Amino acid sequence: MTIHIIRDVQTAALFTLAEKGIIMSNIENIAALTQRFAPLIGRILIASIFVMAGVDKISGYEGTAGWMESFGVPGALLPLVIALEIVGGLAIIVGYRTRLVAFAMAGFTLVAAIIFHYSPADQMQMLMFYKNISITGGFLFLVAFGAGTYSIDNHRA
Repeated sequence: MTIHIIRDVQTAALFTLAEKGIIMSNIENIAALTQRFAPLIGRILIASIFVMAGVDKISGYEGTAGWMESFGVPGALLPLVIALEIVGGLAIIVGYRTRLVAFAMAGFTLVAAIIFHYSPADQMQMLMFYKNISITGGFLFLVAFGAGTYSIDNHRA
């Protein structure tokens, strides 16, 4: 019985706060903070994997070139892949020419998914395929909505 009374008092208090606009203003503040910082955090999260992968490809250059060639992709393209991953990843992180770079990264990631990971018989490769497809979707959000508040693009505009 006591528990029900406490819940009823809490519910009544929440409705009273909502009527006065206190709860709504807090929700609006959280939404405003999210709109300001989420694009920066999202850019860091989506691009970090590419920067790290590009650096790893440098240290494992011969192995990576051989792996690419085993899929019919010339190993001579590896320097371009490394450059795109590192430079493109860093550009996304700082928000420089975000829409253009995100479009290139989306295309690169989609092609890599199809060439290197689409293998319905291999569950792990299909997981990697869908990871790349998801990342492609994230890049398309950047193409559509841009880099956000904390970016070089925003300060250049």
